[in-house]
Amino acid sequence: MPLTDAKLRALKPAGKPIRISDGAGLFIQVGPSGSKLWRMAYRFGGKQKLLAFGAYPNISLREARRQREAAKDALEAGRDPAHDRKIEKRRQRMASCNTFEAVASEWFEHRKSGWATSYANRLRARLDNDLIPELGFKPLASIEPMEVLDALRKVEGRDAPEMARRIMQMASAIFRYGVATSRCVRDPTTDLRGALISRNPVRNRSALSADQLPEFLARLDCYDGEVTTRIALRLVLLTFVRSSEIRFAKWSEFEDLGDHEPLWRIPAERMKMRRAHLVPLAPQAVRVLANLRKLSGWSPYLFPGQSGAGVISENTMIFALYRLGYHGRATVHGFRSTASTILNEHQFNRDWIEMQLAHAEGSVRSAYNSAEWLPGRRTMMIWWANHLDGLARMKAQRAA
Repeated sequence: MPLTDAKLRALKPAGKPIRISDGAGLFIQVGPSGSKLWRMAYRFGGKQKLLAFGAYPNISLREARRQREAAKDALEAGRDPAHDRKIEKRRQRMASCNTFEAVASEWFEHRKSGWATSYANRLRARLDNDLIPELGFKPLASIEPMEVLDALRKVEGRDAPEMARRIMQMASAIFRYGVATSRCVRDPTTDLRGALISRNPVRNRSALSADQLPEFLARLDCYDGEVTTRIALRLVLLTFVRSSEIRFAKWSEFEDLGDHEPLWRIPAERMKMRRAHLVPLAPQAVRVLANLRKLSGWSPYLFPGQSGAGVISENTMIFALYRLGYHGRATVHGFRSTASTILNEHQFNRDWIEMQLAHAEGSVRSAYNSAEWLPGRRTMMIWWANHLDGLARMKAQRAA
């Protein structure tokens, strides 16, 4: 006689296990401890076998019967339901190990050695803040395009359409890694092309033109703020390095300052492209460093500061430009563009210029010897320093 929930609740344990049938091989086994376990007896390949469905009431009567019918369907199709169960459990285990969070973290660990620490930290923060809270618990292969879009819409809702686009690119890289490692079969972000808010018009970082440089150099010489800030800006002009590279510069990175071939060797971990960078120093740069050592030689850093990183803050130099009257007219990064433009106009070897800017694109090979073209770059940097001196003298003569 078929079981009912009332009968199941009323079942009492005995001194030994007892079985009460529900029909078609399904029965409940009541143990001496009071446990009530669903089982199904069946034959496959001429052998008597037993299939476990779980404990009552966690597995309800209706669910136990559903599992019985699924097992019967497998038997009719010539399959062993116990084998099917093993395959399903393995699939579920694999799915739990292949969540978006697990695969994203694996992708990140495989890639981060090729990134600068600051860039890797930014990507990790985007993962932790914008993708993992929305998608992290889901099996990678089950994620639909709309689920990714919902996560990106929240980023757009912060008025950050460009950030949403970058996060989608990162999500796409994770899914493509999942495809390559057999954790999913496709990248759902490919269906989202055209779904995001249009990006804002690109605004190039403000850079001074050649005819604006003399006035800027004159103002910089008269800067009444911190002397070390003026020196930092001067070194950026003389070396074309990025803000972070000058801020975190250490005295130990400078070689042969008293020699005829002084050099600044920036280690790979501090470079955007994760490649060691050699900066040949003109005599003017060496003199600036000699003056700076009198002010900060007690510190391992050229520019020690009160920020959490122990160096001047990322805003120190840009605020100095504001104070000099260049708000919206110049940026620290823009000096790189100014130097590149002038050097190209004077027909210096483009490879020297790109190498000096530590670019990996353009005509420079993606993998290179950091000392390549060093003699030519040294000649170029001495010309550049002399050119700046000439512009400053020209401005002074006109003002006299």
